[in-house]
Amino acid sequence: MKKKGLAVLALSLALSAGCGMEAMAATGWASENGKWVYYDSSGGHVTNEWKKGADNKWRYLDGYGEMAVNSWVEDKYYVDSNGIMINNQWLQLGTSINGATDETHWYYFTESGKAVMDAWKKINSKWYHFDSEGIMETGWIEDNMYFAGDDGAALIGWHKLDPPDGQDDDVDPFDELEGKKWYYFNSSGKKYVPDSNTVNGYTEKRIDGTYYCFDSNGAMQTGWVDLAGSGRDDISGYRFYGKDGKAVTGWYSAEPPEGVSGYENDVEWFYFGKNGVPKTGPQEGEATTSDFISINNKKYLFNPLGVPVYGLQRVYTSRSKNDYTAFYFDENSRTSQKGKMTIEEEDGTKSTFYFQDTGKGYTGVKDNSLYYMGKLQKADEGTKYEVIHIPGGSSYVVNTSGKISKNSAGVKDADGTKYSTNSSGVLTKIDGVSVSGSDYGREANEPIWKH
Repeated sequence: MKKKGLAVLALSLALSAGCGMEAMAATGWASENGKWVYYDSSGGHVTNEWKKGADNKWRYLDGYGEMAVNSWVEDKYYVDSNGIMINNQWLQLGTSINGATDETHWYYFTESGKAVMDAWKKINSKWYHFDSEGIMETGWIEDNMYFAGDDGAALIGWHKLDPPDGQDDDVDPFDELEGKKWYYFNSSGKKYVPDSNTVNGYTEKRIDGTYYCFDSNGAMQTGWVDLAGSGRDDISGYRFYGKDGKAVTGWYSAEPPEGVSGYENDVEWFYFGKNGVPKTGPQEGEATTSDFISINNKKYLFNPLGVPVYGLQRVYTSRSKNDYTAFYFDENSRTSQKGKMTIEEEDGTKSTFYFQDTGKGYTGVKDNSLYYMGKLQKADEGTKYEVIHIPGGSSYVVNTSGKISKNSAGVKDADGTKYSTNSSGVLTKIDGVSVSGSDYGREANEPIWKH
């Protein structure tokens, strides 16, 4: 009771300093029947108006002329138990239904005393949004473009959240995120979403030097995403994003994208560039040397599905369809090979090949053996010797092991035909008749291509 008395005295002093309280008609504040009123110069009660006390604080006189306490004024101001207008501060107020407090909400009152309503307000370097009644909002707000935490502050940066209502149709109940998705909010709290003119609702955004992908609702994507839209016969328009949402770069083993056919295995190796674009190439048998991809000083060739090819490959060395040769890619490493090796050709025949340091199939004489497009040329079984012509080059006398005959005055094939050669193994005479410069002999055998 003593404390209450002191409070009443303090309020009395705050309101009445400088006023003649003994004179009922005096201008200013007066206490009547436990209520504070304010008299105007004519001696009447002031109603529906703000007045200051001796403490320079604003107070409100209601329609009865009594000072309002613990109540809203004009639906946008609030006065406390001493009738003082609240300003420059947060206030938690309850919603009363039938005299009982149903729930409480937070409000913020500005310098002028007005509650922030239907607007954003930056408070202590954080952004808050208030609805049309001044209630601080939480959760998804502003057409689901912002998210306010439990403290009301708009989130910025990365956050894992439940999707807004109506945007969770594709939530996988077995998802590691338990239905939640990752979203990115800029420094003002606005959620990133793709432009409306994207091909199929997906787009990439570079954040802190890393590429991420978002759908039309702003949810971060993982796994394969077709950025270019459907209808393509290659995966150059696809990207792959890890569980952390980052675009994968470098070598990566994964299941191929759904809906794209033609893969040999359930899991394939892919290579993604620094920007996350998968390396692709033409159909096998249609590649040119400009399609080679060098990775760590190793040479690869990719097909349209993004898979590095293997085996014996026909590769064009110019734009002309007549200029091509063989390259061989190891099945395990998928790299271009060099040197001498035995290769099983497409028909199952095992043949000797020789590839230069560039990987290009060798054409010409190497170690006294004749090669064309990397393939060792041999005389047919039972012929002993045979003349083989290299297109665009010379004719050579070759035995059934692929060895050329050099400086020969005359070696005979199974039919007794006599062949003479020079020091390079090039045919010079047949049965003593000069044939220098002619294209005598059968044409060299090309490799039996995979495609």
